[in-house]
Amino acid sequence: MTTQAETCKTAAEPFGRTIAYLAGTFASRVRLVVLAFKNRRDAAVLASFDDRMLADIGLTRSDLREAFSEPLWRDPSPILVNRVMGHRRWRAAPPLSGRVPSIQPSVRSAQG
Repeated sequence: MTTQAETCKTAAEPFGRTIAYLAGTFASRVRLVVLAFKNRRDAAVLASFDDRMLADIGLTRSDLREAFSEPLWRDPSPILVNRVMGHRRWRAAPPLSGRVPSIQPSVRSAQG
C-alpha cells in the first residue's frame, strides 16, 4: 500500500522537470538576447567606417541599414555574414581550367 507522501512525491517529479525545463529555456533565451546586444554594439563600430573600408570587408551601407533594421533583441551578425558571403559569390573567380602561361621565358624562344 502506498502512502500519501509517496503519491505526492511521484506527482511532483513531472512538475519539477517542467520547472527545470522552463528555467533552462528562459536562461538560454536571456543568453541569446545578451549576445545579440553585445554583437549589435560591436557591429555599430562598422557604422563609423567609411565606404571604402566597408567595401574592403565586403559590406555596403545598405547592408548595415538592413542588419540594424531588425528588432533590438535580434543579432545583426548573421545578416552581415550572409551579405559578405553573398557579395563574395558574385566576384569573378580566376579561371581554374586551361593552360596558364609560365612566368619564366621559354628556352626555345631565347635561342631561336
